Amino acid sequence: MNLQKTLSSLSKKPIIGGIFKFILGYAANKTAKSIAHHFSQFLQPQLAITDELQQESYKVRYNVYCHELHFLEENDLKLEKDHFDEHSIHVVIKHKSTNAIAGTVRIVTSENEQQKLPLEAYCPDAVDSHEMHPANQERTSICEASRLAVPAEFRRRNVDKYDGAATGVINEQSYSEMELRCFPFIAIGLYLCAANITIAKGIDHIYVMMEPRLARSLRFVGIPFTQIGPVVEYHGKRAPFHIDPRVLLKTLSPGYKMLMKNIEKELKRQGLGREI
Repeated sequence: MNLQKTLSSLSKKPIIGGIFKFILGYAANKTAKSIAHHFSQFLQPQLAITDELQQESYKVRYNVYCHELHFLEENDLKLEKDHFDEHSIHVVIKHKSTNAIAGTVRIVTSENEQQKLPLEAYCPDAVDSHEMHPANQERTSICEASRLAVPAEFRRRNVDKYDGAATGVINEQSYSEMELRCFPFIAIGLYLCAANITIAKGIDHIYVMMEPRLARSLRFVGIPFTQIGPVVEYHGKRAPFHIDPRVLLKTLSPGYKMLMKNIEKELKRQGLGREI
């Protein structure tokens, strides 16, 4: 696989943006540990347990999924939410100096047969692995990482200036170089937030609908999702994937493992494992 070509292509994706464009270089020269340190300096994971913070998350999702990508219909409220949010854990990553939402993801949980995962509701036949199908697991042991979104202003670096201001190019005078270096890791941070939350809640199965090439890039940094069904049309060409979050404690490279530990510490400070 040509990783450089794959990461370059992924860097243009609206949802995940410039996340993976620089990961190959950082992994190769072992600066991931530095990123883990500086990530906490500029960015803060936060459990969205208040109505206000959840509304901010819905606004980010609306801007990405409705206004920018047109995957979902626009509405007058300019909020993107659905009934799955009622049994979800929401988490955001905030940019400390501006207090802006730099990314969001929800973890859709299930307490009973009535609380379906989005995968079960919209792509019931997508999973062709009987053993790994969510319907064959204990309901409280499954979840789906869903609606991951990173705003445009946190997906661009100064190298993307040719795209123009309308695409959300970062004004390099507004952010330090180290901040700019951290921004491509926001989505990785969101996945690590989801992993920490599910481990704390004793959830063994995380399901995600994603592009196979995104899964391949995540595997490169030590997040080994397993494809459990064919590619289907679902907000683009996507396939169902599965991971046991505990495996990350073994598979993550040292720098990303440090980032996961830092995120865990911050989420526990906010009540993860107690209220959540």
